[in-house]
Amino acid sequence: MSHDKLNALPLILTIGLASGVAFLVLAGLHLLTAEPLAFIVVAAALLCFGVFAAVHHAEILALKMGEPFGSILLALAVTVIEAALILSQMQAGKAGAEFIGRDTVFSGVIIVLSGVVGLCLIIGGIRHREQQFKLDGATAALSVLATLTTFTLIMPSYTITTPGPTYSNSQLAFVGVVSLVLYGVFVFVQTVRHRDYFVSTETDNGDPPELAPNGLTVALSAILLPVALIVVVLLAKFLSTPLVAMVAQAGLPASFVGVVIAAVVLLPEGFAAVRAASHNQLQTSLNLALGSAIATIGLTIPVLAAYALWQKVPLALGIGPQASVILALTVFVSSITLTTGRTTILQGAVHLVICGVFLFLSAVP
Repeated sequence: MSHDKLNALPLILTIGLASGVAFLVLAGLHLLTAEPLAFIVVAAALLCFGVFAAVHHAEILALKMGEPFGSILLALAVTVIEAALILSQMQAGKAGAEFIGRDTVFSGVIIVLSGVVGLCLIIGGIRHREQQFKLDGATAALSVLATLTTFTLIMPSYTITTPGPTYSNSQLAFVGVVSLVLYGVFVFVQTVRHRDYFVSTETDNGDPPELAPNGLTVALSAILLPVALIVVVLLAKFLSTPLVAMVAQAGLPASFVGVVIAAVVLLPEGFAAVRAASHNQLQTSLNLALGSAIATIGLTIPVLAAYALWQKVPLALGIGPQASVILALTVFVSSITLTTGRTTILQGAVHLVICGVFLFLSAVP
């Protein structure tokens, strides 16, 4: 990428982001409504512009900060979107609101480990045949992810203090703190103690290192990234009511709303991870994918736990037997894929098949 191209502000993304802001202002003034189909289509299109704008500005900041800090920044940004959308659904107080957090977090983990990782391996394998990555960083991230998913998504269904897939207040507080602490330790290891586990020793594709953006470009991205994230959050919230209605009209289970929310909030990192894999930067792809999955649990669950305890609202986290099987298979296959240090399209195909089965069973349980 040339220096001029790197520091140029994409016109179409800027126009799309500005249009998203204008759309939200008009909606806030009650000049627009969420009911007409035309407005829903426009809001969905502007949501996509917001997502790609967030990806662009996060990548600019990532180039300035370097890896793995750039991946962590994007993971935090995506987690903000996810937590905001889940809380907006919980605050609505509709029937089944206590399950939306569980459904979204579970869907996010499966989509990342099977869908995003699968696409990265497939596209990277097609373009570069075989790709390599740091084994130490991948196994460390996967061990943290397996522990967090067990404590937050499986264990609640097996505790006996409270009935059903829930934790008691003390258990919920304890698991929320443990999740936050474990995520903090992982970030410390990733950025300070063993940063070399998550950074390639040389550029993955043998090309010269990426040029650094200038100060003005970094400053603009630092301003526009939060704007893009706010636009995405508010547009997604604007679309949440018609989304729930469309899911119900289609005869899909209510839990499918969590799948859609997870897919939307993972678009920025998913797109960035796949693009990095296509450029033969698989280490960056895995940093993005695994980091987002860990942040989805390590940060979102503590936020939801704190809100549930503060507002005294129910929060169901435990998944059912079918979901437990999918989760166990996904973690198992991921552990095989990420303990070899190199990948091919076969591994990517296996991951994508698991993702396809998950999506199908989410619609037809």
